Amino acid sequence: MELLETGSRAGRAKHYPASGPALPWDRFSAWLECVCVVTFDLELGQAIEVRVGRARSSGWEGRPQALVYPLDVRLTEKEKTSICYLSFPDSYSGCLGDTQFSFRIRQSVGHKISMNGEEEKYNRDAPVVLQRDQAHYYGFVYFRQVKDSTVKRGYFQKSLVLISRLPFVNLFHSLLQLVAPEYFEKLEPCLEAVCNEVDQWPAPVPGKTLSLPVMGVVIQVRIPSKNDKLGTSPLKQSNQENLLPAPMIIPTVNELDLFTCFQPILIHIQMLWELMLLGEPVIVMATSPTVSSDTVLALTSSCITPLRYCCDYRPYFTIHDTEFKEYTTRTQAPPNVVLGVTNPFFIKTFQHWPHIIRIGEVKMSGDLPKQIKVKKLMKLRTLDTKPGIYTSYKTFLHKDKALIKRLLKGIQRKRPSEVQSVIVRRHLLELTQSFIIPLERYVASLMPLQRTITAWKNPPQIRPFIQEEFMKTLEYAGPQLTSVLKGDWVGLYRRFFKSPNFDGWFRMRYQEMCRKLEILHLEVLCEADLLMWVREKSEVEIVDLVLKLREKLIKARVHQLPVREDLLEKLEMYMETIIDSLPDDLQVVLHRH
Repeated sequence: MELLETGSRAGRAKHYPASGPALPWDRFSAWLECVCVVTFDLELGQAIEVRVGRARSSGWEGRPQALVYPLDVRLTEKEKTSICYLSFPDSYSGCLGDTQFSFRIRQSVGHKISMNGEEEKYNRDAPVVLQRDQAHYYGFVYFRQVKDSTVKRGYFQKSLVLISRLPFVNLFHSLLQLVAPEYFEKLEPCLEAVCNEVDQWPAPVPGKTLSLPVMGVVIQVRIPSKNDKLGTSPLKQSNQENLLPAPMIIPTVNELDLFTCFQPILIHIQMLWELMLLGEPVIVMATSPTVSSDTVLALTSSCITPLRYCCDYRPYFTIHDTEFKEYTTRTQAPPNVVLGVTNPFFIKTFQHWPHIIRIGEVKMSGDLPKQIKVKKLMKLRTLDTKPGIYTSYKTFLHKDKALIKRLLKGIQRKRPSEVQSVIVRRHLLELTQSFIIPLERYVASLMPLQRTITAWKNPPQIRPFIQEEFMKTLEYAGPQLTSVLKGDWVGLYRRFFKSPNFDGWFRMRYQEMCRKLEILHLEVLCEADLLMWVREKSEVEIVDLVLKLREKLIKARVHQLPVREDLLEKLEMYMETIIDSLPDDLQVVLHRH
């Protein structure tokens, strides 16, 4: 595996200064962690491809060396091994020619990297599904396998892999389509040139349409923002940008063709939505890593938008994965994870899992794609198991027959796949919004009233989330106000409360409310007459106030709270005036701290 890696984050902080150029590889690492080439070694299998160095300026001429930019950065051995094994389709897939797919791996313990200011700002402004992942790497693979009589094994087998913490599946696969064929012909010089071009790209900024030059082509893409109107086309949102026309426009950085992904399981879309909402353990077994990874990504990133899918997921998973034993043990319940697999061996291994989706080649029944059936888990016994959804799960809500009829009619009328995908995406979005709006409304009621926030006391507490209290609100403010779907909504909420997705959602909302309280309290403090207040206070109380004000000002600036700068400066001036009114010895202590 050749590695073209980013600069050492441990050794220097990455930054985008307002004046002066960025440090080498800073811009590259805003998009990618590294670029890897995985090849097949007759003795080792998938392995790091070692080449003899040629560059005198690098100081390693004539020595075996993986290509690394710069040379001082390394992935851990565990991460390298995972990348190697996941960058080739397993032997059961029979992939000849060019194949593209995705994977996701855990970062090694002790190797997780804290985010810098720019990355934190990106995560604050990006939709939850596009936030930079602190604990995992995404891998985007372009694999080529062709007959080659000059190779002992009879086949040329190599993968070009992009590793990133950004889930930009469409952008990075489009980049691979440009780069990989050229690389397989020209090798390292081509790859080095591409990495240098990526290092000139502007940083990804939510809400901005960017022009990204590479190999003589300009890729134009818009980075979505959390403030975007949901359900609106990214192209429509970017049409006011004054940019030069670009020959390669990518409509969306991450949204897959949902209709194609779900084509054989369209009539079960309601069940899939519920399984993702509840964070149920699911196996997706497909005939190729492309289908497996696209289906898993479609399920986890699009089914319950705008909710974050808070469980683990692996678009492509093999028996060599470092979590294989953890996920296949029968001594405990299956974990909340969605796994994409292609090896039939997994049918036996995962027999104890509650939900297995077996997808075969799409077959037509007349004008329509044949839909797989829901089957009992007990029938999942043999390696030649037929396509189907093997589960005993009963949906809480009834199927939306009108949606299914509309989609099937669209197939008969040869409606474009992009239009069918828009219909599916809008249905899932509206369904999730109908489910989440009552929760959002109730959580908003837990916030203290603004009039109860005063400068002279700590901010009031947020009221606790009481499930039964929320349930009572469903009678008059439930999903029935926005959704026509009938069924056991109450039962669905009760099950949702036990899922990691509820825990993740509520934690995020609670943090947002705490942040809002902090901002409101800071604004009240800025407007208060602090000088009048301290006149009647003891020195101990005044020192306590100064320390609290200083802490709040530091927090406001470090976390970039949206408070007007003139208000913060006013508070800072008040604080300095108060300190100057204290005895000299206290002034010295407070100025020192």
